[in-house]
Amino acid sequence: MGRYRWLGLILLVLVILGGALQALAQVPARVLLIPIVGTIDEGLAAFVERSVEQARRERVDAILIEVNTFGGRVDSATAIRDALVSAGRPVLAFVRERAWSAGALITLAAEKIAMTPGASIGAAEPRPADEKTISALRAEFEATAQRHGRDPLVAAAMVDQRVAIEGLVEEGEILTLTASQAHEIGFIDLLAGTREEALEAFGFALAEVTEMAPNWAERVARVLTDPTLSSLLLTLGMLGLLAEVTSPGWGVPGTAGLICLALFFGARLITGLAGLEVVLLFVLGLVLLLLEVLVIPGFGIAGIGGLAAVFASLYLSFPDAASAFTAIGLSTIATVVFGIVLLRRVPKTGIWRRIALETKLEDVGVPGDDPNDPVVKVGASGQALTPLRPSGTVEIGGVRVDAVSEGEYIPAGTMVQVVKVVGGRVTVRAYQDR
Repeated sequence: MGRYRWLGLILLVLVILGGALQALAQVPARVLLIPIVGTIDEGLAAFVERSVEQARRERVDAILIEVNTFGGRVDSATAIRDALVSAGRPVLAFVRERAWSAGALITLAAEKIAMTPGASIGAAEPRPADEKTISALRAEFEATAQRHGRDPLVAAAMVDQRVAIEGLVEEGEILTLTASQAHEIGFIDLLAGTREEALEAFGFALAEVTEMAPNWAERVARVLTDPTLSSLLLTLGMLGLLAEVTSPGWGVPGTAGLICLALFFGARLITGLAGLEVVLLFVLGLVLLLLEVLVIPGFGIAGIGGLAAVFASLYLSFPDAASAFTAIGLSTIATVVFGIVLLRRVPKTGIWRRIALETKLEDVGVPGDDPNDPVVKVGASGQALTPLRPSGTVEIGGVRVDAVSEGEYIPAGTMVQVVKVVGGRVTVRAYQDR
């Protein structure tokens, strides 16, 4: 009997020691923190997708998104929403100050939501506020809210001003909730003053938190994919190429234009908006245009194919047709307007005179002749030193002069005749011997 008593005591001690060892060996939960800060754009979407993939790879216990944004691109917000929903582990949200517009959709993708007492959420009416866009975004908000048991009507009122909710929002208004209002109606789970309070309430008080940060490429991409800056890069790139096409040789404008276009496409490669095939299509377009300008006279199949390839690559580098046509259209208009201004104004500036070849017609004369009888005048003949397409360089009476044709292509070496001289602009045509 005493032997069984000792055996039971030993088993009890072993159980207690095993429990103690298990408690000592217990690994704390791991939480991956993803900051959703600033404008919602393609660069942020790429960063969040990378972070979620790391969370899967490292098998963390939960993802915490910390939100403070006025909103941004709906397509980028949708990509972030999809990444969070498919993360395969609990997603928690902590709104520090505001989750407006696209930020509200991202926040609703979380299973649990905490907000600081002074925070707000909502104001998600899209731009443009047409029926199709509102309908699509409203459905996205409602489905995301329902996914985690939140009132879809409240989510809809954040997008569609036709939705009225008694005591919250009247018809004709867009709903924006304070943290207190959202908590009172059960739209969020709790109020928390700090991240630590939120994690404790979510059951991760002792969790090991790893905060993600964008890498240098993602930071640069976020800046360069900003709608305003990307349109500016596109415009400057097109202006640079336009300057090279309309002037002989290759210089600073063309190089600067290529750099701007490289930044434009590079940012889209990093964010996943464009693949390598889009960049190769753009390069093919440039090669065809250069062949047309430098090798093939006139403007034919190569030029048309080059333009088509360039515009196709630009179109494919945007996430949807609306943003593509808007950006390309605005850049094209800006290029035409600035191109006309530059052609009229820049040659008159002192800086341009120092870096460009300029021949003052009133000072050009043949030695020994009457200085009032210039060499470059209507009827004078000479030779095209470079192709004119329509601009180039000609030699008149031994003097190099920048000139333009009447629109036709004139190959290098062709004899030309001056048909018009207006200020500093010389117009020539192929010489016709009568």
